[in-house]
Amino acid sequence: MKILILIISTFTLTISTAFSQTVLELEPIQSMCITGKGPGQDGAINPYLGKDSISVIENIGKNDFSIRIQKAGKIIKTFSIKPKETRNVLLRKGDELYFDTEKSAVAKVDFKEAQF
Repeated sequence: MKILILIISTFTLTISTAFSQTVLELEPIQSMCITGKGPGQDGAINPYLGKDSISVIENIGKNDFSIRIQKAGKIIKTFSIKPKETRNVLLRKGDELYFDTEKSAVAKVDFKEAQF
């Protein structure tokens, strides 16, 4: 019985971790590294760090915010996300993802493995 409970608990924890989403609250005039710098420096944990992945970003706040993708300190792409908008952003191995905002904003971030 104890083994069965342990197996069910492990399975539940694995599933909830695989589908966990991070909600980030951004303060006005803030720039935040979301992923790409490593443990302790990222605002969200990308379980696919070190390989290509897709970041699913949903603006659940009332204000726009910008996303910036960088690699080795060089900006690759920037774009804006409006309230209630969801974007899938391809992150290549080594990319860093930043959120920039002028007003307070709230975003939900999730990651998926890139399938090519």
